[in-house]
Amino acid sequence: MRVSAVAYAFPDIEAVKTEALNSAAVTHNHPEGIKGAQATATAIFLARSRYNQQQIRDYIQQEFDYDLDTTIATLQKTYAFDVSCQGSVPQAIICFLESTSFEDAIRNAISIGGDSDTIACIAASIAEAFYQGVPDEILEEVYPRLDDHLKGIIQQFQSHFI
Repeated sequence: MRVSAVAYAFPDIEAVKTEALNSAAVTHNHPEGIKGAQATATAIFLARSRYNQQQIRDYIQQEFDYDLDTTIATLQKTYAFDVSCQGSVPQAIICFLESTSFEDAIRNAISIGGDSDTIACIAASIAEAFYQGVPDEILEEVYPRLDDHLKGIIQQFQSHFI
C-alpha cells in the first residue's frame, strides 16, 4: 500500500513496474508481494494516464492474471480477512473499478470487511489518480489533522510530481 508514489515518479509503465519491484522487495520479497506492488503501481499509472476503468481492468487482468470479475456485492458476502497480496490487492482494485468517485472507492473497500485499512489505501490511491485528486470536502476535514512535517511532505510531493 506504500507503492503509490512510484506511479508518479517514473515516466513509463515499464519503469513503474521495475521500481515497484525494487520498492516491494525490501519488505515483500515474495513473488505475490512483488506482483501486488506492481499491479497497484501499474493501475495508478494507468489511471493517471487517463485510461478508463475497463481499460485498467483489462490491462491488470492480462498482465497480472488477477480475476477482477468479482463484484462488490459478492465480496461483501464472501470476503474474509486476508493479509496476503493475492487476498487484498485484486479486491482493492475491484473496489476502485466499481467506484463512481473517490469517496465511493473507499466506501466500497470498507464495505467488504477484512483488511479494510490496506484495501482502502490501495483503492483510494488508484481512485485519487483516476478522479484527479481528493475531493475538497475530504481534504478540508483531514488536512488540518496532519502535523506540519506531514503537510510539508505532501506539499513537496505535489509540487514535484503533480
